[in-house]
Amino acid sequence: MNDNDILQAVAEARWHAPHDVLGLHNNGSARVVRALYPLADSVTVILPGGNRAPLSHWTEGIWHGVVPADTTAYEIESVYDGVVAVADDPYRHLPTIGELDLHLISEGRHEELWRVLGAHVRTDAGVDGTAFTVWAPNARAVRVVGSFNDWDGRKHAMRSLGGSGVWELFVPGAGVGTTYKFEIQTRQGDWVLKADPMARAAEVPPATASVVTASSYTWSDAGWLSARAKQEPSHAPMSIYELHVGSWRPGLGYRALADELIPYVTDLGFTHVEFMPVAEHPFGGSWGYQVSGYYAPTSRFGTPDDLKYLIDRLHQAGIGVIMDWVPGHFPKDAFALARFDGQALYEHPDPRRGEHKDWGTYIFDYGRNEVRGFLVANALYWLDEFHVDGLRVDAVASMLYLDYSREDGEWEPNIHGGRENLEAIRFLQEVNATAYKRHAGISMIAEESTSFPGVTAPTSQGGLGFGFKWNMGWMNDSLRYISTDPMYRGHHQGEMTFSFTYAFSENYVLPISHDEVVHGKGSLIARMPGSHEQKLAGVRSYLAYMWAHPGKQLLFMGQEFGQMSEWSESRAIDWYLLEQPSHVQLSGFVGDLNRTYRGLEPLWLRDSDSHAFRLLGAPSYNNDVIAFARITQHGSVVSISNFSGVTVAQMPLDLPRGGTWQEVLNSDAKTYGGSGVGNYGVVGADENGRAVVTVPALGTIWLQHVG
Repeated sequence: MNDNDILQAVAEARWHAPHDVLGLHNNGSARVVRALYPLADSVTVILPGGNRAPLSHWTEGIWHGVVPADTTAYEIESVYDGVVAVADDPYRHLPTIGELDLHLISEGRHEELWRVLGAHVRTDAGVDGTAFTVWAPNARAVRVVGSFNDWDGRKHAMRSLGGSGVWELFVPGAGVGTTYKFEIQTRQGDWVLKADPMARAAEVPPATASVVTASSYTWSDAGWLSARAKQEPSHAPMSIYELHVGSWRPGLGYRALADELIPYVTDLGFTHVEFMPVAEHPFGGSWGYQVSGYYAPTSRFGTPDDLKYLIDRLHQAGIGVIMDWVPGHFPKDAFALARFDGQALYEHPDPRRGEHKDWGTYIFDYGRNEVRGFLVANALYWLDEFHVDGLRVDAVASMLYLDYSREDGEWEPNIHGGRENLEAIRFLQEVNATAYKRHAGISMIAEESTSFPGVTAPTSQGGLGFGFKWNMGWMNDSLRYISTDPMYRGHHQGEMTFSFTYAFSENYVLPISHDEVVHGKGSLIARMPGSHEQKLAGVRSYLAYMWAHPGKQLLFMGQEFGQMSEWSESRAIDWYLLEQPSHVQLSGFVGDLNRTYRGLEPLWLRDSDSHAFRLLGAPSYNNDVIAFARITQHGSVVSISNFSGVTVAQMPLDLPRGGTWQEVLNSDAKTYGGSGVGNYGVVGADENGRAVVTVPALGTIWLQHVG
């Protein structure tokens, strides 16, 4: 392009290097300032001390003039229709991102990407403002628009920082609370308006602008983090209360939620809460699983610092925090990541790899360095900045397989001719290895529904490197079993015991999650056959069996008190049920269940060790009864479940050792609304461990060896 073409492009804010023309420059022996103020009446440089240097109109709204040779700082006064405005010149400032940062971004190795991309309030050359930085390698030009310039980007064209694909501009005067977007010219010449992929705050939906933010939060959970770093989660008790922030108690923000959630979860005895996705998302009905702002906590419930306050309070109360994380797909909303700079960028360009047919979403291009880096840094962002104790990674199976939910001809094999997505596998290994390297004691948890090998095996051994995997097989089998009439359950016992054959192949979490109480599945209690009292008994017995089964536990909100209806994100869970004594008793049982579980080391210390487990049955075998022992060097606990509708009295059973066994939990106890059938507190076993036990109908008992 010739000089006139470049000046025309600068005047129209579509030149990739506006700083080469605008700002402060040496012009031979003179020092000149050039500024873009179309249709201004006059433009004047105001120097430190108040001296003034008027500028002359040069061409196409560009003004220029000579200033003293020692000029470094100045402001520009513009006059439009008699209205005077004074502002610092954005084009006199050097880039706010360094060469090393750009190199790491290009290699996908910038582990703290959020510190250099996005919008950052800072002081540059003595001037307060915001540095805006965005990755848009296919763009011909980029502008930043927002409340600071009346959404007219012609005065705020950004500069390209070379082959990195990063664009940058420091905007003096823009500060916390400023709303903004990036205006991107595509290779085809079209302009598209996009929210910042790295924004750390956003407007409340349905508004879609990004918001400049800066944290002033001071954490008070150092003791928690120190203790966490010394703990191995797989060898510790873990029972997780999963909730959807918007429908747990509608109307509560992050801070108010702390006041109500903490005493509630504490009373129930759960060790952790798990929040369904709280990253910004445009459509509430997606439950947060279609994310548009990966670095922005949803503003529906408050600011990022408000969320930090909630997590801090939970930690101070001794409650861990797991966050649902969604790197498997993103929505096609035009304002967000989709076709960000006019073509496939964050998504894979081949629709066979870049689109989810079932969900109508795009799939990340896991093989592209910058995209992989964006996602790895995002996981670290929540761990670093929000102190979360773990990430539950959504829809891992959809990431692992190229033919996931695709017919023949709709997918392309990998370079070895297989169906595995090798790039996604490498990404998962990297994010897990990096997260554990930086944060000891956290939990990376995979929602993975297939038999993919080594999900929780270390990456050094070729595994994916997760800490835990959701046991979807156990969940499906056990829910099918409890939906069967108790009269016929004896013919289906394998559905409840098959999990014992693979329970130690991975580190498992047993999930009764939000997915199991929607889409016509009904609630947990609604699956139980029989009268209302029998349904309640069935839930208590099932949960006691679940808590004793190898693996950690997760229960979705409302199931702890027997929610009858399906969950809907549009209304609160059925708190009114706690006006009924039977549902209060169920809630009380869950609290006692958690506290008893946490106090019994054999139920959690060696969850993934087959040598710490023994299936019991001899000398009497009953198809309706499932009995097993959990054993460590410090003790033994036996769980015995009778899933039939008839009490099994005086049943001979070989326990792991002789002596006295204390009945430490009975789901049929009268205090929980049961019939009170049991073993009067103790069971005696001869020197060979042979004992006689009574197991109530639809009941589970736990026995602890006491001597």
